[in-house]
Formats: sequence, C-alpha cells, structure tokens
Amino acid sequence: MDFSTKLTESLGKFFLTHKVLIFSIIINVIIIYISIKALDLLYAKVQEKLKNHKSEAPILRLVPVLIKILKILILFVIIASFLQSNGYSVTSLIAGFGIVGMAVGFAAKETIANVFGSFAVIWDRVYKVGDFIRFNGMEGTVTDINFRSTKLITMDNYVINIPNNIIADSAITNITTIKARRIDMFIGIEYSTSNEKISKAVEILKTAAINNPQVEDDPLAFVSSLDDSQITLRLYVNTKTRLWAEYCLIKDAVIREIIKRFREEGIEFAFPSQTVYVQKNEN
Repeated sequence: MDFSTKLTESLGKFFLTHKVLIFSIIINVIIIYISIKALDLLYAKVQEKLKNHKSEAPILRLVPVLIKILKILILFVIIASFLQSNGYSVTSLIAGFGIVGMAVGFAAKETIANVFGSFAVIWDRVYKVGDFIRFNGMEGTVTDINFRSTKLITMDNYVINIPNNIIADSAITNITTIKARRIDMFIGIEYSTSNEKISKAVEILKTAAINNPQVEDDPLAFVSSLDDSQITLRLYVNTKTRLWAEYCLIKDAVIREIIKRFREEGIEFAFPSQTVYVQKNEN
C-alpha cells in the first residue's frame, strides 16, 4: 500500500471519528463569520444615517470602537461555548482573562479613564468640534475630540491637548451656546467729583449703552463701591451678539463714547493714588 492510500485512509478514519467535532467547528466558524458581517453591516448603516443627519464626528468615532468590542465579545462567547460543549473547562480560561484584564487595566488606567471621559463628554453634549469653550483658566476653539484628548486652539494660536478624564471632571463654559455676550465694566472717577457730576457720569454710562444699536435696551448703570482711590461706577448690559469679535467692537464703541462724554463734561477718571498727612510737631 502506497503513502497516498495510507494518508487517505487515515484522514477518512479521523473524519469518521471526529465528525461531530469537525461539524461543530464548521458551525461555529459560520456563526462567527455571519455575526461579524452583520456587525459590519450595522456599522455601515449607522454611519450613513449619522452622516445624513449631519451628526458630529465624535459620535462617529464611538461606533467603530463599540463594534470592535462586540466582535471580541461574540468571538469569546462562541469559543467558550464550543470548548465547554466539548468537555473543556473554561473556568481557568475566564480566570486567566480576569487576571490579564486586571493587569492591563492597572497599567493603562489613565488611557481607560480618558476613554470613559470621552463617553461622558459626548453623552452630556458639553461641547462639539467648532465650539469655543473655557475651563480651568484656559479657553479656545475645539478642533478635535478623540478617545484620548480634546484639542483646542487658543486665541494666540497655541494648540492644547487636554486629557478627556480631566476635562470631564472640570466645570466647562461653552461660550458658543450663549445667546448674547454681556458688557460688565467698572469705571473709576475721582473722589473730588461733585455730586452733580457723579449723577451725570452714571447717566453717561447708561446713555452710551442705549445709543448703541447693538446693545439691549435695558442697561444698568450705578455707583458700585467706594474704593481706596476712586468712586467706582458699574455698567451692566447685554449685547445683541454672541460672536467674540463683534462683541469686542461693540464694547469698544461704548467705551469710546464714555471717554468722549466724560471729557466733554469735565469728569476725571481716577488713577491709583495715596494722600499722605504729615503731623507737625509743635515742640
């Protein structure tokens, strides 16, 4: 009997002996293949739907990661079920995965925290790409959100990468979502200013705001406090814009009008000063 005949007989005996095992393997491979293809199809449909609704990029980034997690879970469950059904204990396998998972989780705890921070930021809809935000003394325009960090470009064109676990635990001000920006300024005048001119100064603050068409009609102007070297007046009013550049121009126009009217009325702005009294000794 030649080698090919022996090989054929051996393979035939193997298939007859292990036909149930082979059939089970084929079924499990088919199930894995169909499950993965179904998840790929689901991802394609979800991605297309989100794009048609002009959803933000960070949400799209969540989908492939979730799909990968589901693929791993499906693969693990099917393999574990196959081993269990064929007399293999999966208890030790699960325990081993638990130990490895703990080690990996401990080594990559910052990365995992950033991933969960990304979920928190996206779920809460705190901000999106293109928003201008402020937190922890920093502010800038959001240019990218990924699973590790959020990228900002500051007014000075510096690029800042903030870990998502930090930004998720911070108080964030989303300036883009405000309906209008507010002018809240303090102006100091000299203590030598007469009562009539103090009243006139308050009136000028209010008039400078009212006469600007880009300012709301309800300005609030008043004497705010008596400080060390000045009488402090305050102007508090909303503008009609939420854009920072337009707000700066509106505030500039209001301040220029105040300066002009103060000079016309002879009202002097205060500056830091001290008065020193010297007591003369008669002896």
